[in-house]
Amino acid sequence: MGKTIIVYWSGTGNTEAMANAVAEGAPDAKLVTVSETSADEVLSYDNIIMGCPAMGAEVLEEDEMEPLMVALDGALSGKNVGLFGSYGWGDGTWMHDWEDRVKASGANLVTDGVMANESPDDDVLAQCVELGKAVASL
Repeated sequence: MGKTIIVYWSGTGNTEAMANAVAEGAPDAKLVTVSETSADEVLSYDNIIMGCPAMGAEVLEEDEMEPLMVALDGALSGKNVGLFGSYGWGDGTWMHDWEDRVKASGANLVTDGVMANESPDDDVLAQCVELGKAVASL
């Protein structure tokens, strides 16, 4: 099993609640916000789980998460990646675009991204725990 990091950005607390549930499933993982880490640190892990809500026209948060993703683009080859986040409108396009982006960067996307419409319910939180288990077990 490789080392696991969980990196997230949360504005309202919904994605933070999801991150905490992911960490329940991956208790040995390092849990940090985007502002507490760097691309170099993230890339030092074999297993990377990232969380971010949909913003604007279904895009990643632009001041912290998007710059991290720009730094990770093309550098995720051989990494096991999981994604999660919440949204308040649209149909999850931001998550599908994010999944395509990490796969194009060479990552092994372990599962489909876990999405919550607004606040995560018990079912979504259970999916987050399973996401943590799935990625951290690799």
